[in-house]
Amino acid sequence: MAKNQFNAAHFQDETAARAWFEKARWPAGPICPKCGSPKHYATKKVGVYRCAASTCRKDFTIMTGTVMERSHVKLTQWAMAFYLAASSKKGFSAKQLERALGCEYNTAWFLFHRVREAMRRGGMYDTTFMGGEGKVVEVDETYFGKRAEDQWPKSKRDGRPFQGDPWSRARLNKRAIVALVERGGEVRSFHVPSAHLEQVVEIVTNNIYRESRLHTDESKLYHRVGKKFSAHETVSHADKEYARGDVTTNTVEGYFSIFKRGMRGIYQHCSEEHLHRYLAEYDFRYNHREALGYNDVDRTLAAVRGAEGKRLTYHQPRKA
Repeated sequence: MAKNQFNAAHFQDETAARAWFEKARWPAGPICPKCGSPKHYATKKVGVYRCAASTCRKDFTIMTGTVMERSHVKLTQWAMAFYLAASSKKGFSAKQLERALGCEYNTAWFLFHRVREAMRRGGMYDTTFMGGEGKVVEVDETYFGKRAEDQWPKSKRDGRPFQGDPWSRARLNKRAIVALVERGGEVRSFHVPSAHLEQVVEIVTNNIYRESRLHTDESKLYHRVGKKFSAHETVSHADKEYARGDVTTNTVEGYFSIFKRGMRGIYQHCSEEHLHRYLAEYDFRYNHREALGYNDVDRTLAAVRGAEGKRLTYHQPRKA
């Protein structure tokens, strides 16, 4: 995007913003989000279409069936939120968006959490596996931020009291993150209640092809699951070994570095209930980085397309 990127029409004019969103979501023309029919006609209301399928006949807009549905925020503001979240390597806070748009903080917060939801993919069991024959997948765990004090474990998982290593106890009081990085490819990160053996084995087994080479540090968490792969190679950080030939975990450590610098420098505070959304944001930008052929515009459009079929509501209706 050019240097005067923020003067682009879809950041300034609602009609241009609507056309920009429609082109991103429906490159071949509007498609009914309710039934999937491409047959439609325009209504008297600007931007509102009616499905022409006899079994549907529902009205819809570019916001229907996305994280933007039922929002009263202007499309120009949505466009700016998508662009800033997608183009800022270490993040762009809601306070910064509040100043950029001249809106209320709660509006900016509303926008960014829904943009993060648009960036989210898969889950613990994604539809595709990572790695493959001859490919390397690095796995590591890290800890970021403290858990609420009432959630601190009072004993070990088998019921025995804590003894000895205070570092082991300290880690249990922190939020655990497990990340998988395919070297030269994508990352998947997971916020887990605890990075214990069964949890790590479950994540690795359900996300990585068995033909892959698994690279980890010397942690005992990976000894058992490593036997399932074509090779399990480790480096010993305790002995200050960080690379041996092409065996290293530097790629996944680099991802953690970007994540932590952004969280401390940009966001500064994150509650545990939203940590998975911040991870989704950093995963998305890493998976759409320049090294994989994406620029800021491509990344923004990918986020817009990811908004389809997702909703994020915090006020759920009460059950009758």
